Amino acid sequence: LKRIPLRTLFKWVCITGVVLGMTPVILVTHANRALGLPDEIFAMGDDLVLTVLGQIGFMPVLVLAANICPPGVEASLYAALMSVNNLSGGLGSLFGGFATQWFGVTESDFTNLPLLLVVTNLAGLLPLPFLFLLPEQTTNDDGELVVVAQAEPEDAQQPGVGVGVGVDVLDVVAEEDLSVEMEEETLK
Repeated sequence: LKRIPLRTLFKWVCITGVVLGMTPVILVTHANRALGLPDEIFAMGDDLVLTVLGQIGFMPVLVLAANICPPGVEASLYAALMSVNNLSGGLGSLFGGFATQWFGVTESDFTNLPLLLVVTNLAGLLPLPFLFLLPEQTTNDDGELVVVAQAEPEDAQQPGVGVGVGVDVLDVVAEEDLSVEMEEETLK
């Protein structure tokens, strides 16, 4: 897995998750009975498989976090990542409740339940248009993944414009602070 670019990995995790997430449609339409699978066994097996695969699908997120994490803030980044994960679960439940109400699925009317399951599972494809935000990766001669270097804009190289200013200003401020500290030490 560590030789697969993150964009490709996330794309296939999303697509596979949506395809496997459609299995409850088989249960609610009773298509599993035509295959000779009782509802109870299909439901337990389906739930178990989806839970395990969901955890495996989360692994690329943890790998990405480990790759971009600066040294010394690993625990904070992991805590933030888990907070975002928990928030997304809560929002998913909230939006699922709104969708259930919108499709008219109630405790006594399951007419639109298969459609609700299809629509909510297809929502798992929503992250795909945002995969371009991940860094582009390629394999080097050793077969390891490396981030493709992106050309810096021309104005970033000129003093007084873009990124160069921030670095220059910080360097000047750091030098001034150091010289002030040295003068104070000398006076003592």
